[in-house]
Amino acid sequence: MGRAISKTGTIRALGAMSGTSLDGVDTAVVETDGQRIVGFGPSDYRAYSDQERSVLRSALGQWHGPDVDAAAELVTIAHAEALSEYEQIDLIGFHGQTLAHEPRGRGTLQVGDGKGLAQALGVPVVWDFRSDDVAMGGEGAPLAPFFHFACAKWIGATEPLCFLNLGGVGNLTYVDPSFEGPEAPGALLAFDTGPANAPVDDLMQARLGLPMDRDGVVARGGTVEMGALELFLAEPFFSRMPPKSLDRNDFAEMIGLVKELSDADAVATLTGMCAVGVVQGMEHCPKPPSRVLVTGGGRRNPVLMEMLRVSLDCPVEPVEAVGLDGDMLEAQAFAYLAVRVARGLPTSCPGTTGVQALVGGGVVSSVERKVTH
Repeated sequence: MGRAISKTGTIRALGAMSGTSLDGVDTAVVETDGQRIVGFGPSDYRAYSDQERSVLRSALGQWHGPDVDAAAELVTIAHAEALSEYEQIDLIGFHGQTLAHEPRGRGTLQVGDGKGLAQALGVPVVWDFRSDDVAMGGEGAPLAPFFHFACAKWIGATEPLCFLNLGGVGNLTYVDPSFEGPEAPGALLAFDTGPANAPVDDLMQARLGLPMDRDGVVARGGTVEMGALELFLAEPFFSRMPPKSLDRNDFAEMIGLVKELSDADAVATLTGMCAVGVVQGMEHCPKPPSRVLVTGGGRRNPVLMEMLRVSLDCPVEPVEAVGLDGDMLEAQAFAYLAVRVARGLPTSCPGTTGVQALVGGGVVSSVERKVTH
């Protein structure tokens, strides 16, 4: 499956992402030299079963213990299955599953055995992308912005634009493509905007036994409770200057703000909270962006997308409008970042995570050759 990693030229990298929505493992190939995107290869998706999702959900917010061990084993096995489907891969970028994220406290925890994957697949694996950034005073998230900068160059953008990822948590990347590289001061600003799909998914699961509000059907039938929205925006997170990041469960009390509402009104209000978090976050952009390109599952929610369109002063479109794949952008990002780590290039900077200096996070696990006598 693997080939030797060259010091220069294009590398065929395979990235894997299992996000906070706990839906499954995205895998995607990117051909890159670690700076520019040369091309995109195949991609695939390996869904988690209801039982697997339950194991992961039981470990959320924990740092150690049997639930964490069970989640780590599950994540490693699921990724081995998903990644073994590919051939002619030089390098793998393995994000793992975030269970806890507390950058100003205990750190950040992504479970999964990158070293074991390298041995099982016979390909070098880059993993543990976030710990070095947190150790140097950064938020450890978001990490996709350096890839977003490369995407802006790939699509030929000349004006500032934003990439908005609406997964379990929302995060925004402001890109000014007039700069030569992503590490230049002013080229990037990135931060989490607030909760996105996670509170809606959790409420849908708890009340209706459904994994999500598919196509925004439930939200469309409800009314946003403005009092709950005001209480939400009073959270200290929104007064903090970026860069800043969140854990999936940081806003768990949002469910409490809507507990007296009907199903439809509760889902509409939680969807509105996601939108207003983005709108408030946009105020931090150094220049008004020419457009907002939306990735992640939220782009498929027409109610959420309409809320954003009526609230923002620029076009809001799914990333497919410029030929990118919104389902695979994060998996592609970790393929791209793996090449940067392998070549000693930075993966985050003060403008993206608030880290004190340029840092290239990640552990490289090479394939250990068995010695025979």
